[in-house]
Amino acid sequence: MTRRKHPSSQAAPRTFGYQRVSTNTQAENGHSLADQKSRITGYCQAHGLPAPTEFFIDPGISGTVSLQKREAGARMLAELRRGDHVIVTRGDRLFRSAKNALETAELFRDKGIELHLMDMGGPVLHSSVSRLVFGILAMVATMESERIGERVASVKEHLRKQGKFCGGALAVGFTKDADGNLKVSRDWRKHVATMRALSDAGKSTRQIAVAMSERGLKISHNTVYRVLVNRRKTDSVTPAA
Repeated sequence: MTRRKHPSSQAAPRTFGYQRVSTNTQAENGHSLADQKSRITGYCQAHGLPAPTEFFIDPGISGTVSLQKREAGARMLAELRRGDHVIVTRGDRLFRSAKNALETAELFRDKGIELHLMDMGGPVLHSSVSRLVFGILAMVATMESERIGERVASVKEHLRKQGKFCGGALAVGFTKDADGNLKVSRDWRKHVATMRALSDAGKSTRQIAVAMSERGLKISHNTVYRVLVNRRKTDSVTPAA
């Protein structure tokens, strides 16, 4: 008697693409979302993988946000099942640090999901050697990212000391000109003298902040404290005349 063969209950593996850019400008230029999608699609064709079932896209999301906390990233993690493939053009699209990369890779491996990082040659979880190389490269990538951050911070500090505005909210008591030079507001010296006089009279920083608000200067009690004890970096620069 011939036994009938029952169809396998195991679902066919699926392929998913993941895309991320940090800013709206990057979404359209450079390593754009369109560029990432094209590369992922080409990778699947070249390696005999099914066309991506879906692309999970996180536009305008910083790499410092973990995959689990990204809108599309969280949906992808919830959707994945054993045997699925995740394709990413670069590791920094998916991970925020070497530690995060290794944790996410371990999660994928435990769930039976294959992770393909195109910048690292393809699958990174299918053998002990590839996992070792992946770990080393992830740590190198994190080091490079941190070094870039340090260089940016160094440049900003240099510009700040030259009296240049480096972005963000303007410090209370300062304005900037068309060339990006910081300038002391017209009445700031007088306001500082008033705050010091109130402090000498025994007023708390909260009371001083309220008093200055009544004089037309919107300032928090924390800023009052930093001004009085010379803790503001902006106050140490030499503003443009």
